[in-house]
Amino acid sequence: MLVGGDLLVFVAAALGAMLGDRLAWLCAGRGLPEFYQFTVAAMPPAAIGVTLTLVHVDVNASAVITGGLFALLPGRALVAGVQDGLTGFYITASARLLEVLYFFVGIVAGVLLVLYFGVQLGARLNPDAALGVSDEPVLLIGASMLLSLAFAVLLQQERSTVMWVTLNGGVAWIVYGAMHYAGEISPVASTAAAAGLVGLFGQLLSRYQFASALPYTTAAIGPLLPGSATYFGLLAIAQNEIDEGLVSLSKAVALAMAIAIGVNLGSEISRMFLRIGSAEKRRAAKRTRGF
Repeated sequence: MLVGGDLLVFVAAALGAMLGDRLAWLCAGRGLPEFYQFTVAAMPPAAIGVTLTLVHVDVNASAVITGGLFALLPGRALVAGVQDGLTGFYITASARLLEVLYFFVGIVAGVLLVLYFGVQLGARLNPDAALGVSDEPVLLIGASMLLSLAFAVLLQQERSTVMWVTLNGGVAWIVYGAMHYAGEISPVASTAAAAGLVGLFGQLLSRYQFASALPYTTAAIGPLLPGSATYFGLLAIAQNEIDEGLVSLSKAVALAMAIAIGVNLGSEISRMFLRIGSAEKRRAAKRTRGF
């Protein structure tokens, strides 16, 4: 819905995401590593989009595949890894970012495999086609909140955090939409600003609830994740348009880094002005100051 899909796109994307989740669950039961689980989970959304194109169904296959990939993007590990690096914990940051890299490569492998065979079978998938956006802001805000709610359930968060993270996801999309679509500001800057407010509100909510800020921010960044940029990059590579594919994937990486840095910056701003925590707990920031 966020990328202009109708009810059929919504159902097809949801079905692909659920099938991918069940296949990953079966692989986990067989003892396969998470890398292969992500590879298998990425295949059903791409397969459904390609199949609808091959049978000439009047549907936006790009929106189906993009929507199905949202649930696989490792937003939690990315935010935690960048946050550790920005606050001076470089060993844990390196490990978490390496984990994100492997997960992303697994998603790339699964989608590319399906797209390659789909192109060979004659599926007309256009990597240059821009995804549409609805002209109804209320619909987009509702879709962003629904996506954040689904992420909260998928991550098995506590019930007390679900309502707050859903509202936080709606705020994120309002800021992004106002800056990018109304203000015509670049998507990277708009994403960073929206993620910054997510981090700020997440930190404030965590202080009010006396809990960690991650449950209030991880699902809220769901509407900002670079699903469409990732898909179009993979599709261009599958059609042997390497340069265009690398440009789109580079945009996806830039958006992902903007999300992670924005969330961390919002959290740090709240700490600085509200004096959350103590100096003893933030020795890394003091140790690296001035260098």
